Amino acid sequence: MTQDIKKVVLAYSGGLDTSVILKWLKVAYGCEVVTFTADLGQGEELEPARHKAELMGVREIYIEDLREEFVRDFVFPMFRANAVYEGLYLLGTSIARPLISKRLIEIAEETGADAISHGATGKGNDQVRFELAAYALNPDIKVIAPWREWDLTSRTKLVEFAEQNQIPIPKDKRGEAPFSVDANLLHTSSEGKVLEDPAQASPEFVYSRTVAPEDAPDSPTLIEIGFERGDAVSINGEKLSPAALLTRLNEYGRDNGIGRLDLVENRFVGMKSRGIYETPGGTILLEAHRGIESITLDRGAGHLKDELMPRYAELIYNGFWFSPEREMLQAAIDRSQEFVTGTVTVKLYKGSASVVGRASPYSLYSEDIVTFEEGAVAYDHRDAEGFINLNALRLKLVGQRAKRLG
Repeated sequence: MTQDIKKVVLAYSGGLDTSVILKWLKVAYGCEVVTFTADLGQGEELEPARHKAELMGVREIYIEDLREEFVRDFVFPMFRANAVYEGLYLLGTSIARPLISKRLIEIAEETGADAISHGATGKGNDQVRFELAAYALNPDIKVIAPWREWDLTSRTKLVEFAEQNQIPIPKDKRGEAPFSVDANLLHTSSEGKVLEDPAQASPEFVYSRTVAPEDAPDSPTLIEIGFERGDAVSINGEKLSPAALLTRLNEYGRDNGIGRLDLVENRFVGMKSRGIYETPGGTILLEAHRGIESITLDRGAGHLKDELMPRYAELIYNGFWFSPEREMLQAAIDRSQEFVTGTVTVKLYKGSASVVGRASPYSLYSEDIVTFEEGAVAYDHRDAEGFINLNALRLKLVGQRAKRLG
């Protein structure tokens, strides 16, 4: 344990874990603690965190609304890539961590702090994400991860520590939670306890952001999403800020039971874990973005993007948002979005979001070329014969060899 730390910036939620961490930092390191609480659209009242920090003697308290920055500078760039991890996960937790780390580092510089601290456990991915981002932004920063240092290895011990140090704990928070939850404007993630057996279906009470698909309306909802250079900018003709737009899509997704995912994933630290995710607005946005790309991206560019996407998604999942390779990929992805502008009509119905219409002033789709009617002048059917013969040449040679040997 390093003892030359005088001030620490703590990522603070006001819950049991981070409240215990706040006090533990003061006791273990004899340091001053600055708290930072981010509003990323998790849907919780944050002023209680301020009040609790004040009760615990914190003099410098940061509570910030980062919803617009979160969607504009992190969520939207990721969605330009159509990023999904292991084919399914829309990276809702992963993409929030670099922004939190960014502000921790900035606040540390503003307050003259020696270190930052987080409440991520030693088994999870978040410890990696927080710390890789922090070191990328300030290679000299010290990071304190209490879950890797202390002996408070159970909820009982956390509660005992809180009681011994006069840390207030609401009665409803004293018992063991049936599962853990992480939430932001993009998604809700639930894992642990009742969800640990992947053979057992998730209880319905785990879902908090979506109605069950079977309980969604019996008639579909149609919405039109407008895009400019790869980013969604409007819904049904109404211009919206990034955070407001994602909030609106979340409402549509919630009402139509869209965005549920039960996933066993491979964590970066080596183990498999089961998570229940709800990403209602993000699921609609991904479908719509691929819809507008289908008519505005050249085949070669689109296929290359699809090849790059798994690597890009893995970098975000593993915590490398601020790495040179992610920034290189982002530059290529952003270049591809120059003409990804137009509108997409999406049908929402009982858990599904499907594109039913798309239009763009930069569309590469040509009715004159694809029509089966006579009179198309841009495509000569006779050209196909030479095209086929050239592509068949190597296949014929392989076939002839097989015939000789057979």
